[in-house]
Amino acid sequence: MPGGRLTGEDRRLIADGLAGGLGYTEIGRRLGRPASTVLREVARNGGPEAYRANRAQEATQQRAARRRKPDRPPAPPDPHSGHGGHGRDPEEVREFTEFLTALLEQQGLPRMAARALVCLYATDRGALTSADLVRNLRVSPASVSHAVNFLEQQGIVRRERTPSERRERYVIDGDIWLRSTLAAMRMNDALIAASQRGAEVLGPSTPAGSRFGSSVEFLTIMSEALRQAMDRWRQRTAARSAEPEDRPPAPHRQDGPPSAPRA
Repeated sequence: MPGGRLTGEDRRLIADGLAGGLGYTEIGRRLGRPASTVLREVARNGGPEAYRANRAQEATQQRAARRRKPDRPPAPPDPHSGHGGHGRDPEEVREFTEFLTALLEQQGLPRMAARALVCLYATDRGALTSADLVRNLRVSPASVSHAVNFLEQQGIVRRERTPSERRERYVIDGDIWLRSTLAAMRMNDALIAASQRGAEVLGPSTPAGSRFGSSVEFLTIMSEALRQAMDRWRQRTAARSAEPEDRPPAPHRQDGPPSAPRA
């Protein structure tokens, strides 16, 4: 029913909608559910290309069975995870991080890099050591190292070491997508240069050369749009930083000279 858990019939309708080319909003409207519910369901079960109703139903039942196992008591909050406190529901946090990981995988991020990124992104501190990531993700130090190296190359995560600590910390902040966009722009500029060279080598009047020429036009427009977006974001951030936190009330102003006291 709307608002409750998805049923097998709901999942069949989602699969049919994806096969018919419908968007998440339209599928959600037909189910009487938010588009975010449909998006989360699809992301957790293979993405729009691989989503199958029967497999999604089986996976959901298996997850529910694991949660009901009596021999798996809920783990105590990990003081190193950065997820504890603030009255959060651990199960909701876990489901959200699984959903976001699957969504980032659909965008082309390697699975381990997506897991490490979400683990960092969802912490209040925005910083974890390699040991923290190994503990939280339950993977080897080598897997964490490969994942973080990839995220560093994309400009998403940076390393930090305080003078009082020997261990490095991996840090993420509110400018994550700004740095990622800067890295993408550098790659975009390299592709523009390569496409220009391709058009010259193959001949701009040939079909292959024309294809490269069109790529130059599109990539140039994309770079300009990204630069404009980053400029707007910097301006907005600067304006927000310039706003005083506590603005004192303005003094009372009188229009004209004060009136003479009455006799």
